[in-house]
Amino acid sequence: MRYLFAIAIFSLLISCGSVRVNYDYDRGTDFSNYSTYNYFSDIESGLSQLDEKRLVRILDSTLQSKGYRLDEEPDFYINILSNQYRSGSNSAVGVGIGGTGRNVGGGVSVGLPIGGSGIQRQIQFDFVDSQKDALFWQAISESGYRDNASPSVRESRLRAVVKKVFSKFPPE
Repeated sequence: MRYLFAIAIFSLLISCGSVRVNYDYDRGTDFSNYSTYNYFSDIESGLSQLDEKRLVRILDSTLQSKGYRLDEEPDFYINILSNQYRSGSNSAVGVGIGGTGRNVGGGVSVGLPIGGSGIQRQIQFDFVDSQKDALFWQAISESGYRDNASPSVRESRLRAVVKKVFSKFPPE
């Protein structure tokens, strides 16, 4: 029982720090046609100004390491959308007692919630072809978020999100 409880606590702690990403893209897109990018001028990301600057700086670094250039007349534009929401507690430990005998059965179960609800942040990255004005790649990330985190923690969290999001870009 003690071993099972330790595994449940460990998996809960690991799951709190994870970044989940969903990808979608147009299968007919030839990603080798894209070499330059820029951001929409009217981005309303939903992030604070400081977090938006951090995210753009990290995105620039990541895209440039993949061979893309920031340009005034780009091949594609990037749009960033973000929102925060409170997630409910989805982890519980069940403690049960039961018994049977001669076609008679019964049981008692109690659910003990582990941890409280937390704040999650969703960041959506849209890549839009500048010539066709059509979305060709999208990634939506979800991760934990703390409003009172230090600037270095915020930056490392955004860096982890961008690393995970762009680990499968361009798609093969």
